[in-house]
Amino acid sequence: MEALFTSALSVAIAEIGDKTQLLALLLAARFKNKTAIISGILLSTLANHLLAAWFGHWAITWLTPELARYLIAFSFFAIALWILVPDKADDEDNRFYRYGPFLATFVLFFLAEMGDKTQVATVVLAAKYQSLAWVIAGTTLGILLANVPVVIAGSMGAGKLPVTLIHRICAVLFFLLGIATLVWA
Repeated sequence: MEALFTSALSVAIAEIGDKTQLLALLLAARFKNKTAIISGILLSTLANHLLAAWFGHWAITWLTPELARYLIAFSFFAIALWILVPDKADDEDNRFYRYGPFLATFVLFFLAEMGDKTQVATVVLAAKYQSLAWVIAGTTLGILLANVPVVIAGSMGAGKLPVTLIHRICAVLFFLLGIATLVWA
């Protein structure tokens, strides 16, 4: 359960103000079918994070426990710093819009998550925790916790969140995960 809770919390906070959250806002403004958008987010995140978690779990088997501990801690520190750099929305990719809200969301979200902070966090969390299922469930839940309200609310109040403060809190959370990995792993 620690893997689920830690994964969900860290990814949900990291997702606030992230480019995929901005993408969710753009998709919500573009399409009326919110259920299709949310379903696209869910399935693309599951697919993307399944691959990321598998990679993290596989990669950790090649390292000694000591080296793995330092690498995981360093990765948490790096994510903490990376989160402090705000994302911006990439140019809209209109060619996918013609396929409708579900497929457009699935493809655009999957592509936007490639190399994203939350995908890297999924790799690191899967390397730290033995249970891939709980990590994948947690990171997917975190993405949904951050994006479903944006899709439902659309653009209402999106600019009112203290994104800089949220990023700083998230950076502290990942920094603390790095310290905890060094101390208790």
